[in-house]
Amino acid sequence: MKILFTGGGTGGHVVPIIAITREMRKIYQKKDLQFFYLGPKDEFGQVLLSQEGIRVKTILAGKIRRYSDWKSLLTNFVDVCFKIPMGILQSFFYLFFISPDLIFSKGGFGSIPGAIAGRILFVPMFLHESDIAPGKANQFLSGFALEIFVSFPRTEYFPLRKMILVGNPVRRELLQGSKQEARTFFKLTSNKPVILILGGSQGAQRINDKILEILPQLVENFEIIHQCGDNNFESVKAESKVVINENLEKSYHLYPFLKEPELRQAYAACDIIVSRAGSGSIFEIAAAGKPSILIPLPESAQNHQVKNAYAYQESESTIVIEENNFTSRFFLERLKSLFSRPDELNKMAQAAKEFARPGAGRIIANYIVEYLSK
Repeated sequence: MKILFTGGGTGGHVVPIIAITREMRKIYQKKDLQFFYLGPKDEFGQVLLSQEGIRVKTILAGKIRRYSDWKSLLTNFVDVCFKIPMGILQSFFYLFFISPDLIFSKGGFGSIPGAIAGRILFVPMFLHESDIAPGKANQFLSGFALEIFVSFPRTEYFPLRKMILVGNPVRRELLQGSKQEARTFFKLTSNKPVILILGGSQGAQRINDKILEILPQLVENFEIIHQCGDNNFESVKAESKVVINENLEKSYHLYPFLKEPELRQAYAACDIIVSRAGSGSIFEIAAAGKPSILIPLPESAQNHQVKNAYAYQESESTIVIEENNFTSRFFLERLKSLFSRPDELNKMAQAAKEFARPGAGRIIANYIVEYLSK
């Protein structure tokens, strides 16, 4: 059984694929199970996928930019006339020799060449949409898909007859942390509430700047585990040493990026999570059963992070602060207000658990196995 995954080359595309492959290996244990990934070059994604035994094939992929300046127009011309056609040819070559039984597309511009090549070769395709507002690539690919797995109720654009509501696959291993082990791991020594701040690859610096503005007051009241992004680590580290004294440094735990073992323990240790509003983050937070504050990225395509955040807020498990309103003082007072009302935090945590769909990866894996076993 050969499964070819394809996607756009970001963590939001790669991590759900890992969750699905892990579940497939649990339910289908024959030796003929093989996984491949086809997408644009992405070193971070390649490392994660290779560690899971997924063979990675890189292709050229073009992206249509929505800006009207001359540079964007020229880049669009190159992508449409050269990169996308070349990517389709590369994909056709790989698919012809791999001969996959099924293509599973996570969407994004990087999935288009592989999906088109698969269509030409009559390979059946399933599609997964993480966000409530599908990107242009998934809107285009929805016509090719036999079924479309969606994460949110009321997902836009797709025909109802094709949609299957499953949630966004999460790595169930992330839910197996221990609060006691986490306290040792992060050297948490106080009885202060623990705040986990997850800055992503996009827009992390703007969150970091607001956190640094109030860092002395934050660490007086809370212990902070802060993922600030690889590119920002050195600058945030240097500035944090300037603004907080030695006595409070032990309450601030700064990381460029939390790998899976670290993130598992961070989820177990924290009392609340502050994050962007990508679908992957939302469904991990919900599965961990943690209250949260979401700060959606305003530049996200189709405004999907804002829509994701407000859809999740309907469950009463999170508070949304749009970036225009995300001032350091307002944020600090919001945190203090929440922790003065423990019953409210408990209600948010319970609502998060009720919203969560931790079995999404297993449902998709079962669906694929049953389809190919017919």
